Amino acid sequence: MPALPTKMRQVIFDGAGGPEVVKLAEAAVPTPGAGKVLVEVAAFGINRPDCAQRAGAYPPPPGETPVPGLEIAGRIVALGPDVTGFEVGDEICALVGSGGYAEYAVADAALCLPRPKALSMLEAAGVPETYFTVYDNVFTRGRLAKGETLLVHGGSSGIGSTAIQLAKHFGATVIATAGSPEKCDFCRKIGADHAIDYRAQDFVVEVLKITEKRGVDVILDMVGGPYIPKNISLLALDGRLVQIAFLQGSMVEKFNLLPVMVKRLTLTGSTLRPRTLAQKAAVARELRDKVWPLLDSGAVKPLIHATFPMEQTREAHALMESSAHLGKIMVTTGR
Repeated sequence: MPALPTKMRQVIFDGAGGPEVVKLAEAAVPTPGAGKVLVEVAAFGINRPDCAQRAGAYPPPPGETPVPGLEIAGRIVALGPDVTGFEVGDEICALVGSGGYAEYAVADAALCLPRPKALSMLEAAGVPETYFTVYDNVFTRGRLAKGETLLVHGGSSGIGSTAIQLAKHFGATVIATAGSPEKCDFCRKIGADHAIDYRAQDFVVEVLKITEKRGVDVILDMVGGPYIPKNISLLALDGRLVQIAFLQGSMVEKFNLLPVMVKRLTLTGSTLRPRTLAQKAAVARELRDKVWPLLDSGAVKPLIHATFPMEQTREAHALMESSAHLGKIMVTTGR
């Protein structure tokens, strides 16, 4: 393998703000420390937490680079001390705490997974953030089981499309909400049993109609705000509400907790980025065991809406902000 360059391109946020603060910069190629690998990045994904970081609302955890980017795919080009199970040249995808928006990125070996056999490098880069998030929240925290019903808000997003596919594969009935007829069609095509256009229909009324007033077992929500009491009203006995973001705020003025007690509900949620390496590695092992065979066979996969070259990362952020996408937004480095 040829010698590594000393310089690389990376994407930075030049202050807090909108997509206009997204800029290309030059930096030194990093060196992997103990337990880490250096990856020549072929592609990286754009995710909502990246936009929150850009706006100044979601800073990297202590010790992480301010360079954004949570998921990558590429080739390992150097191993830090104490790394086992990987070799230089291995094609992998990885969850990173930060720094993915670059031609070279450091990743913890424990959070690297082999590129799924059925996926291109571009598709593989769209796996880590969404699959880690969905599997941990829907199946571990939400305890979704075969025969149960899942309600997914934002079904046409990267998270939503992943949740629909995995829930259907594991035997659940899936109801999705989305913001247009086109997005609803997309949700149905990838496996949703029902799709509700929340702009044209009252999703509470529609879900109760679909479930014959029983309600749903698990709700995956990233909206929050006014959705919170509506979600609680839609949970069946022993139902679980899993909150992974608050696009419309985390505060609710009037919040009646009586249904939580009467229906034995569980309200839970999580963030992924601030967790310890050990906690994230446990999710990686679950994915390797339960989900990687599905990705290897092509039974499930990231659905790519648009791909941008690294020079157009600003445009990729603008697309994410518009919410016009169906699935994942990706960026290629040219590596």
